[in-house]
Amino acid sequence: MEKRDYYEVLGVSKNASEDEIKSAFRKLAKKYHPDINKDPDAPEKFKEVQEAYAVLSDKNKRSQYDQFGHAAFENNGQAGFGGAGGFDFSGFDINLDDILENVFGNGYGFSSRSRGKRKSRGRDILKEINLTFEEAVFGCEKNISVDVSSKCPSCDGEGGFDKSTCSTCHGSGMVTKEQSTLFGSFMTKTTCPTCHGEGSTYKKHCTKCRGTGVIRENKTLTVKIPSGIDTGNRLRLSGKGEASSDGGENGDLYLEFTVREHDYFKRDNDDIYLEVPLTITEATLGCKKDIRTISSVITLAVPSGTQTGDKERIKNRGIKNSTTGRTGDMYIIYKVIIPKKLTREQKNLFEKLQETNLNTTEIDKFNNFVEKE
Repeated sequence: MEKRDYYEVLGVSKNASEDEIKSAFRKLAKKYHPDINKDPDAPEKFKEVQEAYAVLSDKNKRSQYDQFGHAAFENNGQAGFGGAGGFDFSGFDINLDDILENVFGNGYGFSSRSRGKRKSRGRDILKEINLTFEEAVFGCEKNISVDVSSKCPSCDGEGGFDKSTCSTCHGSGMVTKEQSTLFGSFMTKTTCPTCHGEGSTYKKHCTKCRGTGVIRENKTLTVKIPSGIDTGNRLRLSGKGEASSDGGENGDLYLEFTVREHDYFKRDNDDIYLEVPLTITEATLGCKKDIRTISSVITLAVPSGTQTGDKERIKNRGIKNSTTGRTGDMYIIYKVIIPKKLTREQKNLFEKLQETNLNTTEIDKFNNFVEKE
C-alpha cells in the first residue's frame, strides 16, 4: 500500500511551524491511540501519525523528506544520497513513549507499553572525511578511525552480574501511585526509584564499565567509498555508532564528505569541465589537440575560427556515479591566449598579416558604426 504524504497525514501545510506540527500530532495521537480508540483501524492510523511526526518534528529528517519524499528513507538511506544525508526507517528509532512524553509530558496516562520493557537506541555519530578529487570520482577504500562507545565485553553490556527482577516494580520499570485531590483520586505512573526504569537489579556491578554496560574505545573501520561522491554527501554505516546503555540497538555512523578541488578539472554534479588554452594560430587555423579526460588522453579536432568561450561536449566522459547509475559528460571550454610579449620576428609577421586586411563582417559593421556621422 502506497504511503500517504506526511503533511497530509497530520493535516498541516508544508510550511507548518514546529508548534503547528506538534499540536496536530497531539490531537491525532489522542484520537487514534489504541487505549482510547477501539476501532479496528485505529492502531494502523496511530502508527501512521506516529511515523509522520517522527520525521516532520526532526529538522534533518524533514529536510530530507521535503527533498526526496518517502524515497529518502528507503534502500538503506541511499535515495538522494544525502545531502543531508540519507535515512531509512530500519535505522531510525521511532519510540512511542518518547514521542508521547515529549508532546504530552511525563505521566500522560497511556498504558499500552511499559517503559521497563523497551530498550533505548545508541546515539548516532557524524564524522567528517576529506577526499581527493580522484578518490571521490573513482571511489576508494578508506580506513576510518572513530572513538565510539561499545558494549562492555566483561558483562556483555548488562552493567552487572547476578541479574534479578526488581522487587519494587516487579519488572515493569514503573510504579503506580494514588494521589488524592479535591476532585478525587488519580493514578499516576512514575519511573521506579529502585531500578530506575530497568525492571531489574544486579547483586554486583561490573567494574570494567562501572555499571554502564558500555566502554569507550577507538575502532578502525575499512569503508568502501562509492564512486561519484561529492562535497556534502553522507554515507550511513548502520549499527556503527554509539552502543546503547541498556542493551538496545547501536546507533549509526554517518560519514560526511569534503572533496578537494582539482587544479584543472571543474565539477558540476557528475559533469566535468576543462578549460583548454589555444594559441592564436591554433584557434585561427584549427588543429589537433591532445587533452586529458578523467580517465585517459584523447585527441580533439579543434575547428578553425574557434573563439574564446566556445564549448564542446564529449558524451559519457564525465563521472560514473555508482549510486545513481548515471555517467556524466565532459565539456571543453576553449580559451584563446593572446601573447603579451613578441619577438622581433613574430612582430614582423603580425604586421605583415595586418596588411592583408583581416577585417571580418562583424568588424566592418562596427567600423561603419564608428565612422557614421
